[in-house]
Amino acid sequence: MPDKSSKSGDFKHTGSGTNSQGNHYCSRDYGSSGKGFHYSNTDGSYYYNNPNGSTYYNDGNGYSQYTSPSGDTQKSFSPPSK
Repeated sequence: MPDKSSKSGDFKHTGSGTNSQGNHYCSRDYGSSGKGFHYSNTDGSYYYNNPNGSTYYNDGNGYSQYTSPSGDTQKSFSPPSK
C-alpha cells in the first residue's frame, strides 16, 4: 500500500480529506514536537490546532482568535478591504 503521507516544511502530512460539505482537513506530524491538524472550510474560515496546544481560528471575514498553550486568548477583527 502506498504511503499517503508527504513531507512539507517542518511537518509530515499524515492524512487529509474532504467532507460532504466540501470542507477540507489535514492532519500533521511534527515529529518529537507532536501532532496537529487544520480545517479549511468552504465559507473561507479555517482552524489550526498546533502541537504545542495552541489554536488559531479565522472566520474568513476579518475575525480571528488565537489561544496560547496556557489558555490565554487574543481576539481581533480587521474588516476585509473593499
